[in-house]
Amino acid sequence: MNSRSLLPLLGSFLCAATFAADRPQALPMQVHDLATPFVQVWDRNAGKTDADFVQDFKASLGSRFPAFYDAKRFEGWRTPAQHDAEIAKARAEFPAMRAAYLKKVTRFSQDLPGHIASFRMAFPDYPAKTDIWFLHSLGEMDGGTRTFDGKTYFIFGADAMVKYHGDGDEAAFFHHELFHDYHDTGCKSEPVWTSLWGEGLATYVAKRMNPSANNSELLLDIPRNLVADTQKHLGRAFEDLHGKLESEDRTVYAGLFQGRGGDGTDLPARRGYYLGYLVAEEIGKEMSMQQMAKLDCQAAHTAVVGAVEKLRAVHAVAGK
Repeated sequence: MNSRSLLPLLGSFLCAATFAADRPQALPMQVHDLATPFVQVWDRNAGKTDADFVQDFKASLGSRFPAFYDAKRFEGWRTPAQHDAEIAKARAEFPAMRAAYLKKVTRFSQDLPGHIASFRMAFPDYPAKTDIWFLHSLGEMDGGTRTFDGKTYFIFGADAMVKYHGDGDEAAFFHHELFHDYHDTGCKSEPVWTSLWGEGLATYVAKRMNPSANNSELLLDIPRNLVADTQKHLGRAFEDLHGKLESEDRTVYAGLFQGRGGDGTDLPARRGYYLGYLVAEEIGKEMSMQQMAKLDCQAAHTAVVGAVEKLRAVHAVAGK
């Protein structure tokens, strides 16, 4: 079944965003809206059992994006019954977020074309060809890419956008995620330094494109006070990071880039985003963000290691 497309809306709003065209310009990508149908599924199952809701969810939404919603994706760490429980949990939590969720849905279709247009002004060769899926993510993600069966999907989760972003300006967030869709170093493996570079540079680009964006809008306030807490221990944080740049250990990655932490360092969870931003900022003293985006894997590795070593030395001397 074809997903509902927001492409006509994207075309109509792009004209106003670019101030250039005499008529709407269609974007190469297609946007599939599964966020709105979630509301419809919720409404028509009011007063029914969780089992009824889960069944309708799977038939109405899961069947339209099985790569994301099918329980088989979680095989080995979440049972089908546990997956059904996550769907039922999303139902239970929805009334409290309904108004904010509906506002996100409306603003997404209104604002996305302008964000893409402004991103293309900074990066004119951005092709905007990866289909976008806008959905209820069952708490998984606010935005990013997922690869299923060798195909990359660009996904935005309305529920997580409500939870983590509140009602703030979303421009920096969209520019961050659009940069991920644009940026490719060509690296064949994913040691820590590649995530440090990818997330740090995306945050740096978002800040450069939105100079007034605060830490919350840059997603540098998850967990709360992330920047301030990391700044208290920058010397130790860069010393720790320096020894982990080539690591591919998932626990190491989780401590740096996921909210749960758990890497045994007592340093702030998810600090890799801020440390990566500082690394990109250091490299940006010598390059434009467009030049930084074009660095291949080897050149990026050299730049990142050099910047980490410099910042490690600076903050060691500072005694932080």
